[in-house]
Amino acid sequence: ESLSPKSPEILKYNPVHKKLPILLHNGKPVVESLVIVEYIDETWTSGSSILPADPLGKSNARFWAKFIDDKLMPAIMNVRRYQGEEQVKAIDEVVELFKLLENELKGKKFFGGDTIGLVDITANFIALWLGIHQEMMGIQLVSKEKLPVLCKWIDEYLNSSIIKQSLPSRDELSAALLSYHKSL
Repeated sequence: ESLSPKSPEILKYNPVHKKLPILLHNGKPVVESLVIVEYIDETWTSGSSILPADPLGKSNARFWAKFIDDKLMPAIMNVRRYQGEEQVKAIDEVVELFKLLENELKGKKFFGGDTIGLVDITANFIALWLGIHQEMMGIQLVSKEKLPVLCKWIDEYLNSSIIKQSLPSRDELSAALLSYHKSL
């Protein structure tokens, strides 16, 4: 899809936010990443659910997914956006948010326990894109010294069979990200 200018399809199927992602299912739009992921989980039920069965587990998973989307992702984008003293403050904020996330991971392979769940899927940008962003900006937000539990999760996530078979290579991701930043 063309993001600049926005295609007529984006404007038609997501007239409120006017952005991607948009899932069209039977001609009907489903918008926003977390909503789409839960819709897929509820619509195609042949495999394991990405949410725990119990209501408390579901609410906790939704909380952390929302934390990642609404708090962590914008904070990471601020690191890229700012320079100098503002960037240093933004980096400190991101590291503190990562520490909260890391604390949630302690004692677990994935956020969902032994299997990948909603929070892991929401956090995929940490495993997939963050390393590339760090290289492009010349800074390090995540390291094994600062965040060992989160780094272990990144390795487990990227080396899980379902992720390995469904994701593009790091080179493809780097090229896509570089192309995106040039278009800004």
